[in-house]
Amino acid sequence: MELPLINNWISRFRRHAQTDGRGGVVIRPRSLYILPTRQGLLLALVLLLMLAGSINYGSNLGHLVTFLLGGIWLSAILHTWRNLLGVSIRPAQVGPVFAGQEASFILTLSNPSGLDRFGLSLRQKKVQGESADLPMGETCQLRLPLPAQRRGRLGLPEISLHTVYPLGLFHAWSYVRLEMSCLVYPKPATSGKPPSEASYTQSDDGDRGVGADDFVGLRGYRLGDSPHHIDWKAFARQRGLMSKQFGGDRTDRIQLDWDLLPPVELEQRLSLLCRFILQAEARGISYGLHLPGQEIPAGQGEQHKQRCLSALATFGE
Repeated sequence: MELPLINNWISRFRRHAQTDGRGGVVIRPRSLYILPTRQGLLLALVLLLMLAGSINYGSNLGHLVTFLLGGIWLSAILHTWRNLLGVSIRPAQVGPVFAGQEASFILTLSNPSGLDRFGLSLRQKKVQGESADLPMGETCQLRLPLPAQRRGRLGLPEISLHTVYPLGLFHAWSYVRLEMSCLVYPKPATSGKPPSEASYTQSDDGDRGVGADDFVGLRGYRLGDSPHHIDWKAFARQRGLMSKQFGGDRTDRIQLDWDLLPPVELEQRLSLLCRFILQAEARGISYGLHLPGQEIPAGQGEQHKQRCLSALATFGE
């Protein structure tokens, strides 16, 4: 039987942390696993040798030390197992990334019990997340970085919560499944020419129109304004966030058209459009996006950029 088939068969019988009904999970006794670490196995072997030597030589002191260390070894099982019991995990936040970058899944851990928890860490196969101590009645957030290799939606795979507290002789863990995903944008192309030239739209108000030519004044910041138009000097003088207004008799506008792209593969086309969107936003140019079956009107600002990039990330789903 091939190894992937064996892993799939084993995963069917794994016991996962139970849901708490609010989008999170709680570590219960039947979802906990515990095994000795290398140090724990080594200590067990040493204790067996010490016991054999004490019996052979009739050493009372040897028996005392052996059974004392053996008691510590056994009590470590209970403390390690109890360190995870009752801890709850729920999704917190994850921001969009570009393909090839690292997605940061932020999870919230809660400790509603009356015991402090120590050395809790997240893991996804060979990827090691952050670790933290969790006092009683408190919450904390841990970050789990995962590679985002393809555009689209990256769902949080099965993860595990680990601990080796208190002596590192045993490690306990529980498997966790959470509904959480990250939006992965296409990787921007390194070179390429926009599929259309910028067009110039005549302003209705002449030189005082909204354009890209002349600075005409300041106004209060509005959600979605480009960071390039924020007056950072006014912000440094504690006047609040102010956006620069530009006038003129024309406004730059570009339409990014799927049909005008070079005849390349699908992912390369999306990478080109991603590059053009970032370029237009950085230059303060109003831009629209045309995709097969979807049309986004011309606009500008952070919200408009996120809308266009999200359309590229989910294209074809």
